[in-house]
Amino acid sequence: MKKIVVIGAGIAGLAASHKLAKDGYNVTLLESNSQLGGLGTFFKHGEKWIDKFYHCQMPSDDPLLKLIDDVGLKDQLYWNPTRMGFIVDKKRYSFNTPIDLLKFKPISFFERLRFGIISLSLRYLGKEKDLDNLPIETWFKNLYGENIWKKILKQLFLSKFGDHAGNLPALYIWQRLGREKNVATRGYLKCGLKGFIDAIENKIKEYGGEIRINSPVKKLEKTDNGVEVILDNETINADWVISTIPIPQFTNAIKDTEIEKSFVDPKLTYQGVVNALFFLNKPLDNFYWTPVVNSDTDFDGVVEMTELVNTEQYGDKYMVYVMKYCHRSSDLFKEDENSIKERWQKQLISLYPDLNFTEKDIDDIKVFKAPFVEPIYPLGYSKLKPKMKIDDANIILATSAQVYPNITSWNASTGLSEKAVEYLYQLNSKTQEETATMSKVTE
Repeated sequence: MKKIVVIGAGIAGLAASHKLAKDGYNVTLLESNSQLGGLGTFFKHGEKWIDKFYHCQMPSDDPLLKLIDDVGLKDQLYWNPTRMGFIVDKKRYSFNTPIDLLKFKPISFFERLRFGIISLSLRYLGKEKDLDNLPIETWFKNLYGENIWKKILKQLFLSKFGDHAGNLPALYIWQRLGREKNVATRGYLKCGLKGFIDAIENKIKEYGGEIRINSPVKKLEKTDNGVEVILDNETINADWVISTIPIPQFTNAIKDTEIEKSFVDPKLTYQGVVNALFFLNKPLDNFYWTPVVNSDTDFDGVVEMTELVNTEQYGDKYMVYVMKYCHRSSDLFKEDENSIKERWQKQLISLYPDLNFTEKDIDDIKVFKAPFVEPIYPLGYSKLKPKMKIDDANIILATSAQVYPNITSWNASTGLSEKAVEYLYQLNSKTQEETATMSKVTE
């Protein structure tokens, strides 16, 4: 039986390991941290396990929903309608219906009409265009006009991609149209992410797979028949490796090796995130997702999670996530968590003066950070995207750098991991056929 090592126990690594183990392969999953899940990690708060970073499921998330079903959690999934708000210049707006758009005062009446018509037509307007090489700023300025871009759209992209926002390939934005809507039905698991991760872990072990936490990979070395996976105090000889870790971590593991010579590094910049969780005694304004623009806040978005998730999940508190995407070397990312709590608490309160929202309404605040969340794709990335297999090495890549042009999500990562495993099966089958042919020739 082939020995396969999967590196990284985020959702891609977990999904790949689950499929391999279920199909009868000898698989070992390695995770450098003490907890499985990647961006799906969790913490104990009172008697509840809480997600560190907000997640949801969409009805169109076929690979992810299949995995949920495969591990026996289909009955744990429930769905709720959610709505979007918008905060611009410290003023709050509903942003869900044509009437809401007509009342959206940050842009003129004519611009509101233009915004609505263009947004409805955007999928059509992007067809047969080389969006992979078209900067989003160029495309959107042409479609929406200078003021809408500068006042609204640019701010949204700046919040997630920083200074790279305007130069993103338009294809990345066009591709995500249809998945995320202002009014949308979203799903969540009653058992939370902990229940989901635990269920996948249990299935992998049930099928005979091995899982190791606190096991960072120091180096990968090519061998005649496979790959040496070098850990702190051990070397694992694998026939194949599937790596799901961010590209910068992978390149560190192959530095100064034969594998490095075969890998074309796209040299991606990654945005990390600083995420604060507010446990509240009362709700805010009942919008699941609210971008925050030009409102004197460090954070750029508010997710009122209990618009989707039942309050029992949070010990009968109302849960709000606020976040800022930033590079892991930024001052904010390095800042002390208590300092962030103090400042962001004041900023959140300032956005809701009419609700009599005060510090007394905040029961607790937690801050979590993640260094590798969103790759920033350069123009023409379709040609720069790493191939699934490393040339001349038995290594398959299934990373967030390869889901492009799809949105970076758990669903995309789950789907990519499935493709990676199927590709490995094809390569393995081809190798076996070649070996059999060579045996016949030498008989």
